[in-house]
Amino acid sequence: MIRMAIAEDHQSLIDGLVLQLKYEEDIEIVGTVNDGEALLDLVRLKEPHMVITDIRMPKMDGIQATKTLKKEFPNLKVLAFTMFDQDRAVDEMLAAGASGYILKNTSLKEVLRAVRTVAQGDTYFDASLNVGIHADKARKTTKGKLTRRQKEILKLIGEGKTSREIGEALFIGIHTVDTHRKNMTKILGLKGKGELLRYALEKKYRFE
Repeated sequence: MIRMAIAEDHQSLIDGLVLQLKYEEDIEIVGTVNDGEALLDLVRLKEPHMVITDIRMPKMDGIQATKTLKKEFPNLKVLAFTMFDQDRAVDEMLAAGASGYILKNTSLKEVLRAVRTVAQGDTYFDASLNVGIHADKARKTTKGKLTRRQKEILKLIGEGKTSREIGEALFIGIHTVDTHRKNMTKILGLKGKGELLRYALEKKYRFE
């Protein structure tokens, strides 16, 4: 299931996206907002897997919001959905951490393709864009660091707690805990279920 948040300052466009996406069995929209600051709050509260965001929004634009969110949630997938097709706008969104960039005149079929492609960890660019340079930039990835929440979970893993116990301690769902486990395993380059516990013990997270 792709848990998604949408940020767009035109409510009518949000309503249209929600109407188009809500019947897709593999997509769950956890919330919608009209500005960048509200997007930060929504993601911190709901911890979606993916964000669709406009660039030009009140209070905080999509570029700055993406930069901030990617620092806090390195594994969050961001898809830009905007009117701007200028190279500078594309470059700035990719530099901020977006994995995809589509224009607002895109068909529903392509929106769905872009969402699913980016959610799987690949890049997606609107067919009208000059993607050569942009795609190369987007594919350059670096090893991520654990977020504050992931460190909290890792500490509890080191204490031998189950996903259910961790969820109860942090007031989050079991699914969210399991998603963090998977993400941490990838970020740390670990393999196997027991490796995360071993890492937690070796790094003494249980004592910090």
